[in-house]
Amino acid sequence: MLFERLCGAPGAPFPVVGVAGGLDDDDLQLALFACYELHYQGFDEVDDRWEWDPALLRFRAGLERWFEEALRAAVPCPQPVPPREVREALFTLTSSAEGPSVAAYLQRDADLPTFREFVVHRSIYHLKEADPHTWAIPRLSGGPKAALVEIQADEYGGGRHERMHAELFRATMRGLGLDDSYGAYLHRVPGITLALSNVMSLFGLHRRLRGALLGHLAAIEMTSSLPSRRCATGLRRLGADEDTARFYDEHVQADAVHEQIAAHDMCGGFAAAHPELTCDILYGAACVLELERRWAEHVLGCWRRGTGSLIEERVPA
Repeated sequence: MLFERLCGAPGAPFPVVGVAGGLDDDDLQLALFACYELHYQGFDEVDDRWEWDPALLRFRAGLERWFEEALRAAVPCPQPVPPREVREALFTLTSSAEGPSVAAYLQRDADLPTFREFVVHRSIYHLKEADPHTWAIPRLSGGPKAALVEIQADEYGGGRHERMHAELFRATMRGLGLDDSYGAYLHRVPGITLALSNVMSLFGLHRRLRGALLGHLAAIEMTSSLPSRRCATGLRRLGADEDTARFYDEHVQADAVHEQIAAHDMCGGFAAAHPELTCDILYGAACVLELERRWAEHVLGCWRRGTGSLIEERVPA
């Protein structure tokens, strides 16, 4: 497989590859995604020992430095606030977010091929929905830990396989005639789509960034209810059945509850226990808002120009 041809055997020196970093750099984001994926489902025919190979971890650390520098350049660190004001600061941050609305376009204007394209982008995260934020559970204690577990339990369907959000999304993909297998469209999505997933893994795999991970999750929960309603409406406008729209219906209700738990119990409680990490919470929220804005500009810009937002399928010679 290409991955192992490039890397050799576990324990061998890892090649240093120059990558011009950036939030939307296809090569950087794909390389970083491949490194992170070893901590999730892995790759067929790739030795599981690569997950903790020292040379690969050094290579990943270099990619992460580029990524973090790009994030810091794009997202200024928010001003510190007292722990008791974190909840209000999160609501102010998420309610004042600017940028085009992909969900509004899908609700009113998108045709079926465009909606399918949107779902392909989102499959990179939604097929492993909740997993990156679960890394925070062993890094918390007390009320914030209980709050996160409450949110994650819903994400994983309350113990029912068919209710897991990743499984509901698979039903959406099947209803739209898409391949619902894990990672099927990795080769089709651009760097900015991968960055949306990579930032979760970056925050989740580093204990020093646990505050940012909580802020990231809170921002997702606080900004997804209305877009989910719009997506469900758009799907039904296009003739989708209930199974196909259920993923978005579920998020209309669940995230309206989760946003309160995430902002108050999880982030507010964590800030009270760790006031020195208050800025990290707000920074994590600001990162997801900025990346979503850039992603929305990419896909809507392509659609309004009448072009596709995915990478062209390469036909073997």
